[in-house]
Amino acid sequence: MLLGIDPLLTGELLSALDAMGHSDGICVADAHFPAARLGRRVLDLPGAGTPAVVRAVRSVLPLDDTDPLDLMQPADDGRLPVQDELVTAARLDPAEARMVERHAFYDLAARCFVVVRTGETRTYGNAIVRKGVVPAAREGA
Repeated sequence: MLLGIDPLLTGELLSALDAMGHSDGICVADAHFPAARLGRRVLDLPGAGTPAVVRAVRSVLPLDDTDPLDLMQPADDGRLPVQDELVTAARLDPAEARMVERHAFYDLAARCFVVVRTGETRTYGNAIVRKGVVPAAREGA
């Protein structure tokens, strides 16, 4: 364990987040998501829900200024409570979250740097978060 690091951020996940470049995506997926079929790299966090993982990721990852968060559009075109929680966990205004049709979301997820499969059982509990530019370190810090 490390001081100040969310325990959901395993060494493997931290390494993936560090290796990501600007605009690379991380797909935080629910337990129903076809992660093994779509993901180039798949990490499992079966004991966590997607909002908790997004919150942990955001504790160390700045967001891209273009399309920072994609959510999978439910069939009824509404927004579900789990999706509201994902927007809150990403520290965004709801208008900043883009709703993406399910199969188009799968296409975006297949291009993500990493897919994190969680134990989230609520349907449509999936999010793609895009990495922004990490600010330059201050001298002497």
